[in-house]
Amino acid sequence: MPMMNLPGPKAKAIIKRDQDVISPSYPRGYPFVMDHGRGTEVWDVDGNRFLDFAAGIAVVSTGHSHPQVVRAIQEQAERFIHISSDYYHEKWVELGEKLNDIAPFMDNAISFMTNSGTEAVETAIKLARHYTGRTEFIGFLGAFHGRTMGSVAFTASKPVYHRDFYPLMSGVVHVPFPDPYRPVLLPKAHEDYGQTVVRYIEEQIFGHVLPADNVAAILVEPIQGEGGYVIPADGFFPALRELCDRHGILLIVDEVQSGMGRTGKWWAIEHWDVEPDIVCAAKGIASGFPLGATFAREHIMNWPKGAHGNTYGGNPLACAAALATIDLIENGYMQNAANMGAYLLSALKDIQSRHPSIGDVRGKGLMIGVEFVKDQGTREPAEKLRDHVVDIAFRMGLLTLGCGKSVIRLAPPLSVSRAEVDEALNILEDALTIAEQEVQPSHVA
Repeated sequence: MPMMNLPGPKAKAIIKRDQDVISPSYPRGYPFVMDHGRGTEVWDVDGNRFLDFAAGIAVVSTGHSHPQVVRAIQEQAERFIHISSDYYHEKWVELGEKLNDIAPFMDNAISFMTNSGTEAVETAIKLARHYTGRTEFIGFLGAFHGRTMGSVAFTASKPVYHRDFYPLMSGVVHVPFPDPYRPVLLPKAHEDYGQTVVRYIEEQIFGHVLPADNVAAILVEPIQGEGGYVIPADGFFPALRELCDRHGILLIVDEVQSGMGRTGKWWAIEHWDVEPDIVCAAKGIASGFPLGATFAREHIMNWPKGAHGNTYGGNPLACAAALATIDLIENGYMQNAANMGAYLLSALKDIQSRHPSIGDVRGKGLMIGVEFVKDQGTREPAEKLRDHVVDIAFRMGLLTLGCGKSVIRLAPPLSVSRAEVDEALNILEDALTIAEQEVQPSHVA
């Protein structure tokens, strides 16, 4: 697969202008300057074509500029673009009804609309404190919940998210996430590692650090995103639900990245047949239009008028985009995510058999992580190799993103085709072969 000379002249010029006026805090991975996109394909300003297997960090769930989503936005824009949350509009109500239909619990779901995932998490934090009258929380190492001052207190994937921002919101205690590939706690004999982590919370956190009856909620990603696309051990969520029930603690699931059909189910938590109390959604909910939502069991979303609000949340254009997105996911794309995800996962495991630098391949639906290691025995992360694979793949026409210490995440649009998956797999293996020769020669099969 030939490599392109990137960035091209138009992209270089725009990047130079960007550096003069845009905050340097944005974590740009490589010099891609987008011009337009259709489905899984995108083109940069110099006319180079790429396959987008990042989807704007799992945002563009129905592909770039899906005609049905574009039409819904256009039709709504011709009627009105904004009305604040002091009033009503029907699209807002329709979206709330739809979220109630697909909520991962049996109770009626009441929604609060936001503009982003971090705002959805902030809403959940406030709601949990209000409902329980308690102040403390438990979060997980490796988690990413956003960068605003409440959600960043839970974020624990990289120290850069905290550096120079202390003091953070108080009341958050972090515990290990039950990563079966990299366990840090010692299980008892015949104990599922997820149960080990919950036992650690009960015995060590509640026993020595934090009274259980002070804990308002446990906030957790069903599958960690920024932390490395980590899928917890199977015993984790059933045990966690039982712990929460026993101590009157709310279970908040952050489905910002894992929700909206990405894993082949509406919500990743459904893979473990566990019902949460509060759900945070965003990213794939509106195919790229800024929207988030927090929805909870009806008896929990009981705060009074004025307790929480949002000027732009539930914007009519965003709601229209979300309704079109949900319709597309419901009528084919969620099943496609399950089918293409299974095919992609199997093919990646086949590639793993030829490349010892791949330590683990894991995923559900189209939320798949490939973890690179220096040695399969020690499992030492191969961060430089991962970064080199991402860069070479970009120059070959494939957009991917890193996460965790040495993981590449593959999260294409849920509409991705078999031919596009095959093309991406070929590019990825070619990129890995080159990277192994340049970074880890001893790992060439």
